[in-house]
Amino acid sequence: MPHPFTRRHPRPGTAPGTLGAPETRRVEETSIAVLRYAGETIEERRVDRAAELAAYAPRAGEALDGGVTWIDVVGVHDVELIGEIGRLFGIHALALEDVVHTGHRPKVEDYEGLLFCILRHFHVDGAKLSPEQISLFVLPGVVITFQEIVGDAFEPVRERIRRGSGRLRSRGSDYLAYALIDALVDRFFPLLELLGERIETLEEELIDEPTPDSLDTIYELRRDLLMLRRAAWPKREMILALQRGESPLVGEEARLFLRDAYDHAVEVMEVIETYRELAASMLDVYLSSVSHRMNEVMKVLTIIATIFIPLTFIAGVYGMNFAGMPELSWPWGYPASLTLMAVVAAALVYYFRRKEWF
Repeated sequence: MPHPFTRRHPRPGTAPGTLGAPETRRVEETSIAVLRYAGETIEERRVDRAAELAAYAPRAGEALDGGVTWIDVVGVHDVELIGEIGRLFGIHALALEDVVHTGHRPKVEDYEGLLFCILRHFHVDGAKLSPEQISLFVLPGVVITFQEIVGDAFEPVRERIRRGSGRLRSRGSDYLAYALIDALVDRFFPLLELLGERIETLEEELIDEPTPDSLDTIYELRRDLLMLRRAAWPKREMILALQRGESPLVGEEARLFLRDAYDHAVEVMEVIETYRELAASMLDVYLSSVSHRMNEVMKVLTIIATIFIPLTFIAGVYGMNFAGMPELSWPWGYPASLTLMAVVAAALVYYFRRKEWF
């Protein structure tokens, strides 16, 4: 898995728009799925070669009853295939370069005849988040998505199209693009629920028994929240740009629904910011808990040392062995000195207990 904060750049000096295979291949083979719907009809198929997509290009799609075609490409390492798709659908080379070199912040760009959006998605890999860039193109009657790995957040949208429920089957490509964007925004909420559970568990651990592993968990949590924030903040701005933009590819109805997606994105940001504040305070809680435990240990050691100070003094006095010390020749001198030490120690312990020092 690539580092979550690393953007994969082309080599320095490479001409703009040059497609270079990414260093990390996240799928073995690139797959292409085509889902086309027009009213009550729906077609779903797998495509092996980019040439088979020529029939769905906008210039040829006018004869397809005004339906919507969704082309989903999984895998961005096959630059020849991606370049051929770009030529078929008239996608600008700079946009294709952003598809291949992943790690970009979410954004929207308006090219002539198409809209290009970059979004971020996260998979849960055990206790870690695995980031993924999803690229989305909106053309007249066509939506093209590029994903890095198998297993996406778009399956609920596919099921809605298959069942014919809702507005999807009767709306255009702009509404499909909204549905895909909204699905990715909504995928943040289950992730935030998992992080919320981690925060609750960590808070209990910090209060009851903090360990050095707790500090590692805090830093991992803060890193995950920072990663989510870096994806959610520009995604919110991207949705706002789509909503307020003037592109003819986004209709008034789609803009209305994008307003709802923007509200969800704002809610996601608010939850992330709240969790970040909690995570930041957890470090203070950890340090305070460790300091408190250290103070408790030092207090016990100080009390023990205080009890032994007069005992050491008594033992030192009777260890001088001067000839004139009467207790040296007394038969009960040794038991008397031990008794004196025990009485002094017991008196100090009683005093400390009365003061509630331990």
